[in-house]
Amino acid sequence: MAAATLAVVATTLLLARHGETDWNREQRWQGHADPPLNEAGREQGRELAQLLAGVPLDAVYSSDLRRARETAVAVAEAHGLGVVVTPRLREIDVGEWSGLTTAEIEARFPAGWARHGAGGDGWEHGETHAAMSARVVGAVSELVQARPGGHVLFVLHGGVIRALLAHAAGIELGEYRRTQRGPVNGGVARIAIGAAGFTRID
Repeated sequence: MAAATLAVVATTLLLARHGETDWNREQRWQGHADPPLNEAGREQGRELAQLLAGVPLDAVYSSDLRRARETAVAVAEAHGLGVVVTPRLREIDVGEWSGLTTAEIEARFPAGWARHGAGGDGWEHGETHAAMSARVVGAVSELVQARPGGHVLFVLHGGVIRALLAHAAGIELGEYRRTQRGPVNGGVARIAIGAAGFTRID
């Protein structure tokens, strides 16, 4: 969405990655698969709620996948808020890689794994990184229109957060993926959206 259509007063977005699932622990690729948080992930949700206890949140948005929703609820309840859920904030669809461990992917799809490591699209039957980025940037741009000047929490996925951070930094997503580590479970990054578009805060 063009910067001119964004709120003139900057809105602060807190981008939190969901808590851990067993699949995360096993280095199993999730994509649109829907495993729940494990106990460590639920604890990360509680820790996130404590971390953000002093932040005046105006709204909490979440992917519709359970691992994000469960994390979002932990924070929202502490602020007396509900969670607005939308599938447009889902993780990228990793196609035939879903459910496989990293080691299994490297063994079964060596060419795809090499493409992915170089910043491209490794899987052949899922979603492209360009399509995911356009989907998520568009959704976030629209959702913050109602919260000018506010603080809004988005509970998301690692790939989604990287797409938003790359967009805010003005860096092509493939290059960003090659040079920047992904966010940890329960981690938070901040960006702002205002008249100048997306900008990175920290």
